[in-house]
Amino acid sequence: MSKSEKSATVSTVPVDRRSDGNPLSVLRHADDAKLAELGYKAEFKREFSLIETVAFAFSIMGVVASVSSTFSFPLVSGGHVGMVFGWLIPCLFVLTVAASMAELTSSMPTSAGLYYFSAKLAPPRWSALASWVTGWANITGQVTLVCSIDFTCAQMITTAIAVGSDGAISLGAGPTYGILWAILIAHGLVCSAATNVLARLNLAYVLINVGTTIAAIIALLVCSGGNKVSTHDAFTLFENNTGWANNGWAFLLAFTAPMWTLTGYDSAAHISEEVSGAARAAPIAILVGVAGTAALGWILLISASFATSSVSGLLTTTLPLPMGQLFLDVLGKRGMLAIWSLIIVVQFVTGAAQGVDASRVVFAFARDNALPGSRWWKQINKRTMTPVNAVWLVMLLAGICGLLGFSVTALSSLAGASVIGLYVSYATPIFLRITSGRNKLVPGPFSLGKWYMPLGIVAVSWVVFIVVLLVFPPASTVTPQSMNYAVVLVMAVFVFAAGSWILSARHWFSGPISNVGTDSETTTYDEKQLAQNHSTSDSD
Repeated sequence: MSKSEKSATVSTVPVDRRSDGNPLSVLRHADDAKLAELGYKAEFKREFSLIETVAFAFSIMGVVASVSSTFSFPLVSGGHVGMVFGWLIPCLFVLTVAASMAELTSSMPTSAGLYYFSAKLAPPRWSALASWVTGWANITGQVTLVCSIDFTCAQMITTAIAVGSDGAISLGAGPTYGILWAILIAHGLVCSAATNVLARLNLAYVLINVGTTIAAIIALLVCSGGNKVSTHDAFTLFENNTGWANNGWAFLLAFTAPMWTLTGYDSAAHISEEVSGAARAAPIAILVGVAGTAALGWILLISASFATSSVSGLLTTTLPLPMGQLFLDVLGKRGMLAIWSLIIVVQFVTGAAQGVDASRVVFAFARDNALPGSRWWKQINKRTMTPVNAVWLVMLLAGICGLLGFSVTALSSLAGASVIGLYVSYATPIFLRITSGRNKLVPGPFSLGKWYMPLGIVAVSWVVFIVVLLVFPPASTVTPQSMNYAVVLVMAVFVFAAGSWILSARHWFSGPISNVGTDSETTTYDEKQLAQNHSTSDSD
């Protein structure tokens, strides 16, 4: 960002009537001043502390529930090798994406997040288009991620019902879709709460998440007893159940599980307008959330690999999720239902956290008038001081995406669409950072220094590879029922976004729009400092 650009964006901040020298008040005022430099007035209450921001980023990935939801991918694509190394390898590459994103978030802590980064780092001629593409890719990923999390939560409930009834009750796609809508409505109510409520809830979320993960690891290792496979088999036994002839390609498809789990960590950027000390707290939350989830998930999958005595036996289960069968085999009916109930709770709170994240993206994009009906979706509820309208739009769109639940490849399609959408939006500003934006970024408290270039190159290359991988079907023989519909979802949004850009948006969308100084409760940041230093009352 040039000096002229910086001076143009340093504009107004809300007058802090309550500023009394309290360190927290001073910190919040500094956050609002920084936000004004970025072009936005403060509309949220800054209720998230550092630990609550870390808890939010960690909770949104819900490690034990996410591993349980996607356990079928490594089972099919490599068996024991798919579980252990199909998780480890992608996690190492995702850390480069997270580090690059953390640097950008530290520099520009705003709810607009990724599409804002793209706008500021792209060449001026392409700034609006880069912002438009990134924003729509991010919204696609955000909404489909809400749907996929809540859909698997519904599957977990149907799994528990099947086990509890000894298989007498086996709910199909219709009832599962109904449960999905019930979960979405419940999440709509939770996500509409005030920021301080959401911040406190995330402390409970992370305790449930970590506690249940540790309990699952111990249960699998201890209760499997003498039925555990050998260490050699747990780490090296490879089984290809995909139908693809090439074992290497089959193994790569196992990457879907960690890539779906390690999404949503951009949430720390999207709630940064609700965080105290956002330029420092948000990047820490991104890095701790990704590293913690990667480590715990790997330990859990190693435990699952030891406890899996028969990969084929788990794949032939009649339960909706194979992990449910593994817990049933190891713990018995009562033990399985006990741990599974906790996993359902984890998945539910993961969906709630993701709903908050998605609603902030919708709000921010609407604030820049980039969505149809933006005037509705950018409204802040006067009672809760949160974007309630945006919350319910997310739930409605997620429910529509849930119609894919009637396909046998529902999870592959939803997981693929969410990963593709999110990681395209992650990679775009990172690509611009290492190309046109090399000299534009004003570093925040967290900076990669000279490492931004090699880490950025690895991050972008990885995303290109994973996007290509995830549009392929899970098996070599494809029917309308077994097709990977991720490409349909992503292309539908791409066609809409591209068409609207060509026909209309290119004439009026210019990227992020400054909204500072639009009400009587604002004054310029420079003026406020002048007033404090010289006891004057000058104003515009």
